[in-house]
Amino acid sequence: MGDAATLLAVLALHLALTALPLLAAMLLAARLGLRSVPLLLATGLVATGLVAMLAFWGYYATPLLGKSVSYLVPLASLALIADSLRGRLDRELLAALATPLALWALGSAFLAFLGFFHGGAAEPLQMAATRFSGVLPPDNMIPGYFAEWFYEFGHHGPPPVFPGEWLSSDRPPLQIGYVLSQRGFGWDTTGLHVQTLGIVLQQLWIVGLWALLAAARIGRVARGLTLVAVLLSGVAIVNGFFVWPKLLPAAFLLAAAALIATPLWSGLRRDWRAGALLAALFALALLAHGASIFGVIPLAVLALARGAPSRRWIVVGVLVGIALLAPWSAYQKYADPPGNRLVKWMLAGVPALDERGAGEAIADSYRESGLGGTLGNKWDNFVTIGGGSPAIERLDAVADGLGDGDLGAAAGSLRALFFFQLLPSLGLLLLAPVAMAVARARGRPDSPEWRLSLICWALVLIGCLAWALVLFGGPQSNASVHVGSLLLPLLAICAAVTGLRAVAPRFALWYVGIAAALSLALYTPALEPLQGTAYSAPMALFAAVFLAAYVVVAFRTGPASADANTLAR
Repeated sequence: MGDAATLLAVLALHLALTALPLLAAMLLAARLGLRSVPLLLATGLVATGLVAMLAFWGYYATPLLGKSVSYLVPLASLALIADSLRGRLDRELLAALATPLALWALGSAFLAFLGFFHGGAAEPLQMAATRFSGVLPPDNMIPGYFAEWFYEFGHHGPPPVFPGEWLSSDRPPLQIGYVLSQRGFGWDTTGLHVQTLGIVLQQLWIVGLWALLAAARIGRVARGLTLVAVLLSGVAIVNGFFVWPKLLPAAFLLAAAALIATPLWSGLRRDWRAGALLAALFALALLAHGASIFGVIPLAVLALARGAPSRRWIVVGVLVGIALLAPWSAYQKYADPPGNRLVKWMLAGVPALDERGAGEAIADSYRESGLGGTLGNKWDNFVTIGGGSPAIERLDAVADGLGDGDLGAAAGSLRALFFFQLLPSLGLLLLAPVAMAVARARGRPDSPEWRLSLICWALVLIGCLAWALVLFGGPQSNASVHVGSLLLPLLAICAAVTGLRAVAPRFALWYVGIAAALSLALYTPALEPLQGTAYSAPMALFAAVFLAAYVVVAFRTGPASADANTLAR
């Protein structure tokens, strides 16, 4: 019971510290007249990201300034929250905001306890690297590694090099900033705080997805099914517990989708304040992970297709984007150059270190490949996304494992299939587009669920097209799920569930339930546990309780959410 109690205490600490600026920003915006729950949630997410970046640059300037920021922000947030609650805020609005935050806390707790179901709390980052997949690289250690250096030294002296010759400038700094902002509030040498905070951050997709579903006016049951399906999907379980910063940017992009892909856009594209908000969401997603560009592109295309914003709107958005992204670009170029390793790897297929700039490496790689090689590389990207021969090979391995009676080998091969290939990762939910096509042929009437599903499928299609064409391709840079933006698989699950609910409401209930239960059964066992660990009954009990509470809250009717079409009334 000791490890479970410790984990619960650490989890509560980081949930509270992350939530404070989020709550403060939402309540302040509500006091200023903002009534839209999706916009308030987006504002809160932006506030957390800005605090993280403020902590990062504060520590870079001097650890004293960084520590001052880290302590003052929670205190100021508490004061602002207390002052706001003394005002006349709408109780119904407060209740509507509380629901997604409760889901975020419950989802984080469920995943934390599921992850440590087979122990490993004494070696959390090592456990995370094998818990739900094969052995993964030590990328989940990078944020904590560099955060420790900035915490002690700031900009004094050259930053250290992470094993594998990774520079501090090679990966965007947002998650490092989050770690720095909470580093002074109790810590350890095992990595449990870094791991737990990482889980809390990755699960912010719940807040972003709620904003999207609320803005699209999705019904209670479809909303609950979607939230449960995503939580129990491989993409959320694996990338939520292995805390490389890939799921975190999806939260900002989902909130951006709430602004663009829903009825809100008709009013927001005329309000320059929405331009600032959307630019901040995009910039923070890019500051979390560069692959977010494959989520930004389809959202930008959709925004233009639904109606271009005003010139003033665009100017404000560009200025906000520059203000957030330019300092990091300058850091890459001047503080710890060259900072282009991932760009060269993904866009030029060059994993080895060399002296060439990104543009030169890209030009050289395409010149060496020629037209035929380039077309072949792009085709390989599409094959990887869709499944193709890699998926067939992994399915054969699943069949071999089942034939030999080796359930562990079969489960491992199935996990690998879902981890690498986007389309197969949907599993049973792949039935949804087929059911939707049949329903459309029969003239199925329109609904909010149907419209959101079509828009999400369109975003996934555009994103995959951009992803496959922009990524260099070939054996050194293929289009595996984790190489792109995790917004795409999350939107695909959302599209599948809402589409199935729109065309076959009763069938969707048990079908999505079965898919979620099978996914839970697949990821619960520990296939490659750390030596000396064992299953823990308290961890299992906590995981079950938090999952049950999450399901109940996800399906509860709750108060109607305010949904204004402008930033304020």
